[in-house]
Amino acid sequence: MTKLSVNINKIATLRNSRGGDLPNVVQFAKDVQRFGAEGVTIHPRPDERHIRYQDAYDLKPIVHTEYNIEGNPIPKFIDLVLGTKPTQVTLVPDSIDAITSNTGWDTIKHKDFLVEVISEFKRNGIRTSIFVDPDLHQIEGAKETGTDRIELYTEAYAYQYGLGNKDAIKPYAECAQLANTLGLGVNAGHDLSLENIKFFKENIEGLLEVSIGHALISESLYLGIENVVQMYLHRLS
Repeated sequence: MTKLSVNINKIATLRNSRGGDLPNVVQFAKDVQRFGAEGVTIHPRPDERHIRYQDAYDLKPIVHTEYNIEGNPIPKFIDLVLGTKPTQVTLVPDSIDAITSNTGWDTIKHKDFLVEVISEFKRNGIRTSIFVDPDLHQIEGAKETGTDRIELYTEAYAYQYGLGNKDAIKPYAECAQLANTLGLGVNAGHDLSLENIKFFKENIEGLLEVSIGHALISESLYLGIENVVQMYLHRLS
């Protein structure tokens, strides 16, 4: 069975846009787990424009499912991960000014760096995953870094699927098959949604976990707004 990890960055974005503590990210993390989510994902960035570094520490005691922290392994991020010791750390090569993750690692070019970082996390009992494009050479390179898992960067699949091109699944299926052969666990994330997740799951061998944030939160607004409007009308009647 594939686990669902809910990325709560957008909840922090909404909180930060107004100041104060509404919505509360800790309470939201408690709730998504209560509703059945099998993991909570955060992706703190250096400017703390959504998830703050303190949030990572505040969430640690209440995430009783899988706690996944994503990010670029700059020194501050490494210290955060070692300080919180989540279930999993997902290494993402996003630049400081990136709006969202937009590329996977070149696992061949950055092999030595990744080996060093991954070794440190694994010495501390933290499962590691590398964000990668659906490229067979990069999967082979990931194996050489010592990582436990890969996370397939699924933006291209999601975009093409929306255009009706179901063949876009093929490179992902091939990479997952190779990863399984090499003994690497397979995660996936980025732009997965209610529209495209079922087809992806059905075609990816051994898919262990998906991390979904933007689409899930947006879909929750659409699917939940009718209920909330009715609740307000009831209180005003």
